[in-house]
Formats: sequence, structure tokens, C-alpha cells
Amino acid sequence: MGKLLAEAIGTFWLVLGGCGSAVFAAAYPDLGIGFAGVSLAFGLTVLSMAVAIGHISGCHLNPAVTAGLVASGRFPAKDLIGYWIAQVVGGIAGAGVLYLVAKGLPGFSAADSGFASNGFADHSPGGYPWESCFIIEAVLTAVFLFVIHGATDKKAGSVIAPIAIGLCLTLIHLVSIPVTNTSVNPARSTATAVFAGGWALQQLWLFWVAPIVGGIVGGLVYKAVDECAD
Repeated sequence: MGKLLAEAIGTFWLVLGGCGSAVFAAAYPDLGIGFAGVSLAFGLTVLSMAVAIGHISGCHLNPAVTAGLVASGRFPAKDLIGYWIAQVVGGIAGAGVLYLVAKGLPGFSAADSGFASNGFADHSPGGYPWESCFIIEAVLTAVFLFVIHGATDKKAGSVIAPIAIGLCLTLIHLVSIPVTNTSVNPARSTATAVFAGGWALQQLWLFWVAPIVGGIVGGLVYKAVDECAD
């Protein structure tokens, strides 16, 4: 139960900090932090929680990460569903706090604003079709899992693992915010889609399927590379 609570709290923070930076701090043309700021915010949420709860739950905060670690044999399959539930519940709680704050402004609408949701085609920031969005989500999640496996390997320096993982997520956002608003995390996508509704829920399938496929591929690729090196 402690591990599940840690995952829920960690994912709560990821959505509150990362999506909150997009909903609030990036909303002002003159004072906003822009894509770079939002990218850094997501990286910092993972870095800070990796230090805080990494020793408790492993700090997955992401169903795709859990799936990738199961695929590589680093995490027991029997615990996967419990982690997924905790991550989604924590993420929705984080988005709920964002919604409660955001609706304090007159005229705010989560549906009209998009509420930092992920999307493709007309709902992609750059207008990219679903095929392009699927590819980038799957590939970047695969790379993310490769980095996570390497950074947390017993043969690596565990002290720098949170930094490597956090900066990797920052880079992923810098690359893909214009394409999908960046998911690589089904829990994060679900959390904001629940409040945005409509198209965000209709397109949510891609932001589950692509990251999980990418996560599994990334985990298997790292396992293969590591075994060849040995």
C-alpha cells in the first residue's frame, strides 16, 4: 500500500506541476514561460519525486514506464495493474486541483481551453495527423524507457539517475510539445482529458496505446543491449 500511495502522490505532483505550468504559467504571452518552461517543469517534477519516492516505489509515475519495466523483467507483472490504478487516480487528483484553481477565473472552460490535453490532427498544436503523433509518442517513450533502464542499472551511478531521467523527460517535451502537447504518459493524458472531455477523451486511445507500445519496446531493447554487452 505504501508503494501505491507513493505512486499516486508522485503522479499527482507530475500533473500538478507539469500540466499546471502549461495551464497557468504558459498562458500569458508576455509573462509566460513558453514551451521550454513547460518542458523543464515536467522534468523537475520527475527529478524531485525520483529523489523523494524512488526508494519506496521506484517512482514510475507512468503506466508506460511500469509496462516497460515489466517487459524487461525489472518489475513484477502482478503489481502492474495496481500501479496503473494508483497512477491514474493520482493524476486525476492533480488535474482536479488545477481545475478548482482555474475555474476561479470568470469564463474559464476546461473544454474550450483544452486544459493541457494531448491531441492529434486539429487538436495537435502543430496540426500533425494521428500517424505522426503515434510515431513520436511511441519512439520518445521507447527512448525514455531506455534511459530509465540505463540510469537505474546496478552498474550505473544511481546518484545521477534522477537527473538523467528528469532531463530526458525535459528533452522529450522540447521535441514533442508542438506535435502532441507531449504525453509519453497515459496517466497524465487521462488526468487532463477527464476534465476537458469531448475530443480529448475521444483521442485518448492514442496516448495509451503509443506510449505503452513504446515503453515495452524500450524495455526490451535495453534488455537486449545489456545482455549483449555482458
